[in-house]
Amino acid sequence: MAWEIARPSRMPAVSGVDMAGFRIRGDAPETLHAIPHPAVTIVIEFGDRSFEVRDASGRAHSASLIRGLAGTAAPARVKSLDCVQVRLSPLVAPAILGFPPAELGENIVALEQVWGRAAARLRERLHDAPDWPQRFALVQALLAERSANAFPVDPEVARAWERIMASRGRFRVEDLADELGWTRQRLWSRFGAQIGLTPKRAAKLVRFDHAVHRLVQGHAPARVAADTGYADQSHFTREVREFTGAPPTSAATEPWLTVDDRAWPSTLA
Repeated sequence: MAWEIARPSRMPAVSGVDMAGFRIRGDAPETLHAIPHPAVTIVIEFGDRSFEVRDASGRAHSASLIRGLAGTAAPARVKSLDCVQVRLSPLVAPAILGFPPAELGENIVALEQVWGRAAARLRERLHDAPDWPQRFALVQALLAERSANAFPVDPEVARAWERIMASRGRFRVEDLADELGWTRQRLWSRFGAQIGLTPKRAAKLVRFDHAVHRLVQGHAPARVAADTGYADQSHFTREVREFTGAPPTSAATEPWLTVDDRAWPSTLA
């Protein structure tokens, strides 16, 4: 299977947004897995598509879609796909989506269900655009327009998310409430209502994301487990299985992870 990956020369002006372009071609359909990532994912496909992604309920999706903060890998059958993929921080996602990511949960929904006719128009314009720079400009323009929506996240929730991200999931979430001046119950309630995960689950996802990319880079599972805060290698193995459905050695070869160093360089920072 051949992968062409493009990156915009300039990142979107909207903070908390990243994007990449993909052109995937194969002689026959292959089964891949969309691995969980601490972001809301938008896939805007264009061209002659031949792919199918299944959500947790088993429903198939074969058009532009939005995926919430996922807890498990989504199986995908791919033969050909042209798309711009956007990753949204859950702090900016409410403005761009028009609702908090908590309403998505771990589900996959059709992009047209959220953006209406704007999604179809964007797909048509991406199809007609002659190159990746123009496609990225089209997507960036729509994101900037939608990000003007007033849908603020509580400053305390935003700070909690930023602390979890900065610590790569190793911050003691039990200490967050005291630091923010909230009760633990209020933090868990507001964070869950706006982000869609508990602070503890968010930290677990962020730590996994950092650790699994270390694995892809070629580090031994025992070394990764020790360096990223797991109790031991078996603890790390359990969490990799929980998020990917596979042992560490298999997860490290998943194409959606192995191309990240080209598509999302900041992921590996």
